[in-house]
Amino acid sequence: MTFLDRFAFILTVIAAFGSGLIGGVFFVFSDTIMKALGRLPANEGMAAMQQINVVILNPVFLGIFIGTALCSAALAVSGIARLGHPGSGYLIAGAVLFVVGSLLLTMFLNVPLNNALMAADPSSAAGREVWDKYLTDWTFWNHVRTIASLLASIAFILASSSASKP
Repeated sequence: MTFLDRFAFILTVIAAFGSGLIGGVFFVFSDTIMKALGRLPANEGMAAMQQINVVILNPVFLGIFIGTALCSAALAVSGIARLGHPGSGYLIAGAVLFVVGSLLLTMFLNVPLNNALMAADPSSAAGREVWDKYLTDWTFWNHVRTIASLLASIAFILASSSASKP
């Protein structure tokens, strides 16, 4: 196994772990947090989510999220460069699932919804409308992010298992 092979293997393990962690975070939001916030009075649920959106922008979460995306991008290049080698298809699939289904979906769908929520007043009627839309739209796209991240993790695990065989 060459240095580049070992490096790609290590990146694959990191990407599998990172995408699994992120998928788990998204899963908890879909399965529990959004349901709990939806049961609160609208102004309380909305205010709580506004605070969650502030707190989640921390070095640990962002490091894992952006780091996994960067590993995924590098692995896509590696998979394309080594097309036909064991696990290359899984590398490409995992990378596309994470970068498109998690990172880009977050940037272009969930973040704009977060920004609209942050700008809304939880005690106003307009804020209630934003919250109602947020609960359905944000949660739907979060389900998609959850599935994409977990499938990416599976693809990276399959890639690492394929690459580790003699």
